[in-house]
Amino acid sequence: MLTFIVVISALLLDFILGEPRRYHPLVLFGTWVEWLEKRLNTPNNKRAKGIVAVLLAIVPLTALVVIFEKTLLESIIFQTLFECFILYIAIGWHSLVDHAKNIAKPLQANDIAQARQAVSFIVSRDTSQLDEEGISKAAVESVLENGADAVFAPIFWFCIAGIPGVFIYRLANTLDAMWGYKNERFLAFGWCAARLDDVLNYIPARLVALSYALAGQTKHGFNSWFQQGHQWDSPNAGPVMAAGAGALNVTLGGAATYGEDTHQRITLGVTAKQGGKKANASLIYSACTLLTKSLAVWLVALMLIAILQELL
Repeated sequence: MLTFIVVISALLLDFILGEPRRYHPLVLFGTWVEWLEKRLNTPNNKRAKGIVAVLLAIVPLTALVVIFEKTLLESIIFQTLFECFILYIAIGWHSLVDHAKNIAKPLQANDIAQARQAVSFIVSRDTSQLDEEGISKAAVESVLENGADAVFAPIFWFCIAGIPGVFIYRLANTLDAMWGYKNERFLAFGWCAARLDDVLNYIPARLVALSYALAGQTKHGFNSWFQQGHQWDSPNAGPVMAAGAGALNVTLGGAATYGEDTHQRITLGVTAKQGGKKANASLIYSACTLLTKSLAVWLVALMLIAILQELL
């Protein structure tokens, strides 16, 4: 029951306060990671040095958190407050929804230039030539995928392994965001960070896909997940985005430009021939609603588990 209370409290803090605008701990972690990468990402033995870098980035900080938490064990109040704070920092629900709405609003006002700028803050693809559908696709895909990474996975790892679990997950996810690129600089050096993030997201991603399907158009959600999810480049983003696209009855995927390269991605969700909708500003709001409904599914499940544990 205490785990459920911490999760609810952290979500309420995130909903009310949003992300810390200054001195966010992950920004400080990013500075530490950049320092490590500059010194270890050298031409020889890149993969081995990448493994060492991941260990240096995660292990000392996690050890400090564990030691600090153990000093609070005698006070259940202080320990609970500490857990609420760490989980609140790890969750990015409020900020993700805000970013999505900042894209949808100018789109509804036909301000394509502002919408392109807003979507560029949350995706890595080139947004300079995107039309309304392209902007909306990018935004919806980001809500679905980042919802899994920034909302559900931290909650999952907190429930499974407490503060050490959520701490290791969030640091690994940040490392993947910074080092997990398939280019000359990071292909070997970032291999460990990318694989660690894949492993830690494997189960949460499939639980999120299940939640999206249950919270939206269920038949389409399951069909898209089972038929398309395994075809996506990412083993975890594929099921999440396919199930979400199906649940929203929308067509996602397709061509996306990264730098000078255009990637032809598979189509996700429900095609126009099957009655699927084109992505637009209103679908961005629908994606945010699907995220919130899925979060409600998780909270109900956690509450039922907590009640059963109390009864047993």
